[in-house]
Amino acid sequence: MKTVIFLADGFEEMEATCAIDILRRAGVDVVTASITERKEVVAAHNVTFVSDKMFDEIDFSDVEMLVLPGGMPGAANLSKHEGLCSLLLDFNDSNMPIAAICAAPSVVLGGLRLLKGKEAICYPGFEAGMRAQKISEKTVVTDGNITTAKGPGVAMQFALELVRILKNEQTAEKIKKDLCLL
Repeated sequence: MKTVIFLADGFEEMEATCAIDILRRAGVDVVTASITERKEVVAAHNVTFVSDKMFDEIDFSDVEMLVLPGGMPGAANLSKHEGLCSLLLDFNDSNMPIAAICAAPSVVLGGLRLLKGKEAICYPGFEAGMRAQKISEKTVVTDGNITTAKGPGVAMQFALELVRILKNEQTAEKIKKDLCLL
C-alpha cells in the first residue's frame, strides 16, 4: 500500500515536503505524482521539485491515501486535472482517506463537494468555497475519511495526523519526539 502526494505548478513547498518527509520517516511508501506534462514541478516560491512519477504512470489500485498540498495557483491547478478529480470522487465513494491542506480543502475538495456534512479547515479567506458543515476552530481536523489543515505553519502537525491515520498514535508520537516538536 502507498500514499500519493500530488504536485502541481504553484504548490506550497512546506506542505508537500513535510508530508513526504514525515510519512517516509514513519515507513509509509510515499510516491509524489506530477499532474503536469513533466516530472519537474515548480512550486509557489520558485523551487523546482522532481516528482517520482507522472500521474498516468501510477497504478492506484494499491494506494491507501491521497494527499493534496495547497498553495496558489497549485490548488487551482489540481482542481483542473480531470483524472485527479475523478480519483478523489472514487476514493471518497469508497470511504478511503483523503488529505488536503491550505487552499486545497476549499479549491479542490470543496469544488467537488466532498466536504458536505463535514467539519473542515482551510487557509483563511477560502472558507466559503469549502461548502463544509462546520468550519473548524482546529488547525488540523479529521472528519471521517477526510483530513484538512489550515496552512503551511501547521504542515508538520498535518503530516503527523496522516501518520496517526496510516500507522498509529505511537508512531506519530515517536516521530514528534524525534523531531523535537513541542
